Amino acid sequence: MPIKIAMIGAGSIGFTRRLMRDILSVPELQDTIFAFTDISARNLDMVAQLCKRDIEANRLPAQIISTTDRRAAIADSDYIICMIRQGGLEAFQLDIDIPLKYGVDQCVGDTLCAGGIMYGQRTIPALLDFCKDIREVAKPGALFLNYSNPMAMNTWACNKYGGVKTIGLCHGVQGAHWQITKVIELWAKKEGLLKPDEALHRKAVDVVAAGLNHQTWFIKVEWRGMDMIPMLPALFEAHPEYRQTEKVRIDVLKRFGYYSTESNGHLSEYLPWYRKRTGEIMKWIDLSSWINGETGGYLRVCTEGRNWFETDFPNWMKEPAWDMSTYQRSEEHGSYIIEGLETGRVYRGHFNVVNQGHITNLPDGCVVEIPGYVDRTGINMPVVGALPLACAATCSASVRVQEMSVEAAVRGDVTLLKQAMLHDPLTGAVCDPEEVWQLTDEMLVAQAQWLPQYAAEIPRARQRLEEAVRNGTRVQLRHTQGAARLRTKTVEEMATEAAAARANAQAADKGKMTKQG
Repeated sequence: MPIKIAMIGAGSIGFTRRLMRDILSVPELQDTIFAFTDISARNLDMVAQLCKRDIEANRLPAQIISTTDRRAAIADSDYIICMIRQGGLEAFQLDIDIPLKYGVDQCVGDTLCAGGIMYGQRTIPALLDFCKDIREVAKPGALFLNYSNPMAMNTWACNKYGGVKTIGLCHGVQGAHWQITKVIELWAKKEGLLKPDEALHRKAVDVVAAGLNHQTWFIKVEWRGMDMIPMLPALFEAHPEYRQTEKVRIDVLKRFGYYSTESNGHLSEYLPWYRKRTGEIMKWIDLSSWINGETGGYLRVCTEGRNWFETDFPNWMKEPAWDMSTYQRSEEHGSYIIEGLETGRVYRGHFNVVNQGHITNLPDGCVVEIPGYVDRTGINMPVVGALPLACAATCSASVRVQEMSVEAAVRGDVTLLKQAMLHDPLTGAVCDPEEVWQLTDEMLVAQAQWLPQYAAEIPRARQRLEEAVRNGTRVQLRHTQGAARLRTKTVEEMATEAAAARANAQAADKGKMTKQG
């Protein structure tokens, strides 16, 4: 019997097609029934047309059902994949622009910091609605695979309050694993341990990464039986590209002794040290790519990608269809997990799961990112043990912010939400308590349409802001685009480099996925 996979948020441009192609590259899964659903009928229709054309061109037995009825899509599904951005680009813009008025300069704003916390407030209620549908109409034991950020908060809420087994999936570990592989390769060639034309694949470098999503640490790195951890600071500083693009990560590596999985831009906004003084931000980032720290960088590329796709869609349909015989499967975990569970082939990856003693110096019940193994028996997560103390300290600060954010989102508790903002590492480094309180009220008011759990509280938040203006206690706001903001290109500007614009549109949904070999 073919399996059914529901894909929620299937109107995402490149990500839906990538995951579908990955799944169809597995011979045993080529008769899969895909149920695409999205709140945007227009975007859903465009993506469904492209995917149906791919299936027909390769003469595969797979089927696509496309519907805006989410419950119908989930019905009788074996797997449900979530890749939504609740509130879309409109809410995302507010996540970046409002904190800037208070001095909080974010690169991405989708995991922690003021933007990530509010993103969780919007997304968690939606995911709990999905979980209700899964419990009621999906197949018994259906697995929920979540790609939506803020990853740890969302996965935490679904497992604790949704009543559905949920695994969070991210490609940060794979991307950083490739970086480590590249610095080892460069060193090994200089030392004569590799031939000048010999390429090193990441599978040749054994790693264990553990921590929180986007704050996961490589606590084991071995190559040819050598412990590479002590060498990594020097190897990264010797790399001609990374010493320019990964300044925050290298600084943390030198001080902590361990490399973080996440990009320079992401990591810079999860810590209290690198973006708190506007005049020093440029010292730590690089503008060759948004992911290296650009203010609002991910918002910009997502906006450009969406605008280009909607304009360029007719040309996408004229292009040659996907050719399965030459397709290089991506490193996204989703298809490999489904393959392992359905065929018994063993897959090892790093997944986001509920901590049950897996990391002993982080609290049970939080969501951790650790190595796991998948086969027909299920998803098996071994015990990692204790993180190095500096890594654990950083994660511990973040995990309490995540915990408060989850509870606030579920309860609609404004006080708890403000306390989460206050304890956020970067927000707390930049703002005093009254600024945090007013920042949170302003974000609640601006995002009211996506925050049903706060319906009774938002009028009070609006009233507090109005009273602060009347009595002269409104905090001083900044008029700034940030320390390193680049202008969003128009469609006409992107048309001068159409190939690059199309590549960006295909990748923008989930950021930069490093694929090699």
